Amino acid sequence: MSVLSVLPRPIVAAPMAGGPSTPALAAAVSAAGGLGFLAAGMISADRLAADVAEVRTRTDRPFGVNVFLPDASGGGAVDEAAVRAYAERLAPEARRHGVTLGEPVGGDDAYPEKLAALLADPVPVVSFVFGLPDRAAVAALRERGTEVWATVTSPDAASEAVGLGVDAVVVQGTEAGGHRGGLPDDDDYGVLSLLRLVAARCDRPLVAAGGIADGAGVAAVLTAGAAAAQVGTAFLRCPEAGTSPMHRAAVAGTAPTALTRAFTGKRARGVVNDFLRRHDGSAPVGYPQVLHLTRPLLAAAKGSGDASVANLWAGQAHALATETPAGDLVAELTAGARAALTAAVARSGAWG
Repeated sequence: MSVLSVLPRPIVAAPMAGGPSTPALAAAVSAAGGLGFLAAGMISADRLAADVAEVRTRTDRPFGVNVFLPDASGGGAVDEAAVRAYAERLAPEARRHGVTLGEPVGGDDAYPEKLAALLADPVPVVSFVFGLPDRAAVAALRERGTEVWATVTSPDAASEAVGLGVDAVVVQGTEAGGHRGGLPDDDDYGVLSLLRLVAARCDRPLVAAGGIADGAGVAAVLTAGAAAAQVGTAFLRCPEAGTSPMHRAAVAGTAPTALTRAFTGKRARGVVNDFLRRHDGSAPVGYPQVLHLTRPLLAAAKGSGDASVANLWAGQAHALATETPAGDLVAELTAGARAALTAAVARSGAWG
């Protein structure tokens, strides 16, 4: 029996690497009947193990771990000259903040070590982003009782994921905040159209992600064929989240969002600020090289509270996010979805 089939409430907390996802947030969502997630991206394998252990002290409900796959730029060689040119462009920004840009190196985000840790100490669900896991990893995790979810941004990727034997498919629309979860990262399907296209060719449970921040949004994707809604931005203002004060303020505002490579070299959606406007058109494809390049600058901006430079990941519906405890938010989203579905059924009575 799958985790999705026994969830009391159809809410999955999107994993948000870089600080917002915490053991406290994951545990609160799971304890409330949803499925909480830990973000394994950009942390060490030891830190991941500690986070898993902490969630287990907080709840006995199922939870998941999200893993960044290596080679997140899609297998092509990164244009090193373009990355160097971008570094030269950003150098004045770094000097103004009193930091030196980082080395634009590659890396695999300690993927082998994290996979080994999850095989040694299995969790209920492991999801993957930045491509699809290989067949051996899927089989090894499933042999240990772990469900495997793949994140896709196109119908073809969903079909490929099913062929690898995954248990569920996370369908991420372009409305979603943060990084695009599939490869290539330039697909621009909205969540509803992508969900219907994937449902037409995929026999696995589907989890819909992208711009879902209230009960009516949850109802929409459930009606369109999803087994659950993956919600990220709506949890950013919860007290359990590790969101910085300036990030919380940006999410609470009404500024538009945009997809950009300016911060990490990989397309990601955030609240539009001065840094994004200045550098979006010049940013090269190159993850994690650009991420390592900008990391000292972004850390300095975060430390000083400079929202004009920091990456402020958020989905298109961020203005709907409220300052609500995570467990209460899970309940509100579920109740709102039920009310929206009931209202839709009532309206349908007039159709004849």
